[in-house]
Amino acid sequence: MKNLNLNIKSTFLFVLLGSLVCCSSSKDDGAPVFGGAVSATYTNPVYKSDAPDPTLIRGRDGYFYAYTTGSVIHKSQDLVNWTDEGGAFDNTVFPSFLAGGSLWAPDVQYVNGKYVMYYVLSKWGEIYQNGIGVATALKPSGPFTDLGSILISKDCGVLNSIDPCYYEENGHKYLFWGSFQGIYYIELTANGLKVKSGSTPVKVAGTAFEGTMIYKRNNYYYLFASIGSCCDGLNSTYKTVVGRSESLFGPYVNKNGDAMLNNAYTKVIEANDAFKGTGHNSEIITDDKGETWFLYHAYRADDEKAGRCMLLDKISWVDDWPVVNDGTPTTTKQQGPYFKN
Repeated sequence: MKNLNLNIKSTFLFVLLGSLVCCSSSKDDGAPVFGGAVSATYTNPVYKSDAPDPTLIRGRDGYFYAYTTGSVIHKSQDLVNWTDEGGAFDNTVFPSFLAGGSLWAPDVQYVNGKYVMYYVLSKWGEIYQNGIGVATALKPSGPFTDLGSILISKDCGVLNSIDPCYYEENGHKYLFWGSFQGIYYIELTANGLKVKSGSTPVKVAGTAFEGTMIYKRNNYYYLFASIGSCCDGLNSTYKTVVGRSESLFGPYVNKNGDAMLNNAYTKVIEANDAFKGTGHNSEIITDDKGETWFLYHAYRADDEKAGRCMLLDKISWVDDWPVVNDGTPTTTKQQGPYFKN
C-alpha cells in the first residue's frame, strides 16, 4: 500500500508539474520552450530580405524577437536562423494618430510585466508630420494594442521625432530619440507609457545622427547611432558610429574626447564591397560565453532589390571601445552566438 501511495503521489506530481510547465509557457512567464545549447555558423546576411531598422529582445519564452520597420516580427533561437511571425498589429488596432503615416523603426522592451513597443508613425521626408507612439502586448509575438502617441514633433519641439530608444536606470524610465535634428532624451512615467509630467527634452547629440541605441558596459554608457543616407540602395552612405560617456545623460565623446553634441563620433561599421548602407543597429545581446552581438541592416551589393537585409556580427572591445571585424561587415562563414537554452 505504501508503494502504491508513492506511485499515485509521484504520478500526480508529474502531471501537476507538466501542467504548470504548459501553463507557464502559455502565460509567457519566462520558461524556455526549447532545451539544450544552440550555436550555428552563418554567413551574412542572416535575413536575406528587407528587414530594416532592427530592434532585438529576448522574450520570456527564451526566443529572440527582432522587430523591423513596418513593425514586422521575426523569431529565432540563435540569432542566425529566423522565421517570420507576421505583423505586430492587426487591422483593428493599427496605429492612426497621424493620417497617412507609415510605421518605422520600433523599439520593444519588457516593462512592468508587458512587452512595450515604441514605434514611429511618419511621412517620408517630413520633419513635422511624425511622432512616436506606444503599444503593449502580453507576448512578444503580439498582437500589440495601440495606445496612441506619446511624442509628436510639432508639439514637443523636436523636429523629426523618430527612432525611439528606451532605457531604464535606478527605477527611472527614459526615451532617447531623434533624427538629424539632434538626439534628445525625456523621462517617462513609471509605467513607461507617457511622458512624465514636467519633463522636457534634453539634447545629448548633434544633428549628424539618428537610430540611437544606448548600451552600458562596465563604467561607460555607449551611444550608438547612424550617420549618412539610409535608403539610396547601393549609393547609401549609412555608417554605424558611437560615442561614450560616464553618465547616461552625457557628455558623449569620441576616442579623441570630442563631443557628439558637436557631431563628433567614432566609426564602428562602414560599407565594403559586399554590403552598402550599414546602419541602424539593434540592442546588444551577450551570449552564454560572454560574447557580445548585434544586428544591423545593409544592402547586398549582389542583390540591391532585396532591400535592407539583416546582418549579425560580434562586437569585440578594445580599450573599452566597440570594434566589429575590420570596421566592415563580415563576409565569410562565422561561428554564431552560443546559448545554453
